[in-house]
Amino acid sequence: MIKTLLLVGTGGFLGSISRFLTSRLMQNHFPSAFPFGTFFVNITGCFLVGFFYGLSERNELFNSSWKLFLTVGFCGGFTTFSTFANENLAMLRDGDFYHFIIYTGLSVFLGIAATFFGVVLTKIL
Repeated sequence: MIKTLLLVGTGGFLGSISRFLTSRLMQNHFPSAFPFGTFFVNITGCFLVGFFYGLSERNELFNSSWKLFLTVGFCGGFTTFSTFANENLAMLRDGDFYHFIIYTGLSVFLGIAATFFGVVLTKIL
């Protein structure tokens, strides 16, 4: 278990640093009210998690330790949006449209609502 935690933690550390630097670089190169940095990180993270999962399923290039380090650790630290997208893809692939719709709809709606209420709470306190 310690090895697993270190793999995920190290990957997450590197993913978080990568997210910060990538997002900052994008915002500096494309200054706008639109959050290009976060958008780019989220889409790139989705691509990476799909790429890493695809490689791990296709051949023996990745053992389970590398898969944990790159997907849960690095991609999880880079953006949790990538995990959200991968889980949705798995539900679609399995034909689980009911849970796909519920998970996607509630995640987007409740995520935005929770963010709003978090901001409101800070104004009350």
